[in-house]
Amino acid sequence: MQIQIAPYRPDHAAAWVALNEYWILAGGYALEAKDRLVLDDPDGAILSKGGAIFMAERDGEAVGCCSLMAMPDGGYEVGKMAVAAGAQGLGLGRRLLDACEGHARTAGSPRLYLETNAAQTHAIALYRRFGFVDLPPQPTPYARCNVWMEKRL
Repeated sequence: MQIQIAPYRPDHAAAWVALNEYWILAGGYALEAKDRLVLDDPDGAILSKGGAIFMAERDGEAVGCCSLMAMPDGGYEVGKMAVAAGAQGLGLGRRLLDACEGHARTAGSPRLYLETNAAQTHAIALYRRFGFVDLPPQPTPYARCNVWMEKRL
């Protein structure tokens, strides 16, 4: 089994959408307007605005993803992190976060920021192990968001 973290390519588009739609809907959440924007147009909504997307590939198949969206303060918002059910437990979430942090540090970013939901206990535990700390509530376009976190770089 060969696993690698690769920058997003156009041939990742279907997996990008499927991975994210799965976790959103399986979690009992609705696909919201911002979800549709970044899933349907990752180039326009993320990449062309200074962000990045990383894909986890197992034997050439995309089985995980995570995005970085550039923020006005020079930070990056970590978003759309998903790992296929059959690839969980392989440390892909950590490897995707490592890729995000490496990109942000290279860009001179002061922080990583994220929004999630308290029901995402496994993800929150990963974020805390990775050095994220809780923030007070922040403005958000997501109805499902009730946890805000950051990691200072």
